[in-house]
Amino acid sequence: MRMNKGNGWAIVLIVLGALMLFGKLTPLLGHLMGYLIPVLMVALGYYGIKRGNVTLGWIVLIIGIVSLMGKLAWMIGPIIAIGLIIFGISMLSNNRNSRRRY
Repeated sequence: MRMNKGNGWAIVLIVLGALMLFGKLTPLLGHLMGYLIPVLMVALGYYGIKRGNVTLGWIVLIIGIVSLMGKLAWMIGPIIAIGLIIFGISMLSNNRNSRRRY
């Protein structure tokens, strides 16, 4: 089989379509495919920016990030809450240490 420039994209599209179809047919992989496509979009956008196709790369990267944030929205609230708790504890410990010095 001779590889042309267009064959690489054809293979990528075939593999991506097969993964999407396999994800729809398998319940476990269907859940993971929902995260795989946005992660691939972020990676392809970053790759496009590095290769010089800045406009298209940024568009794909931003769409991937927004999509990934939508998928991971259930984690953002608890992460912010944990960050606030840790920040509050560090402020209390810094406040206690500053009183001892004076």
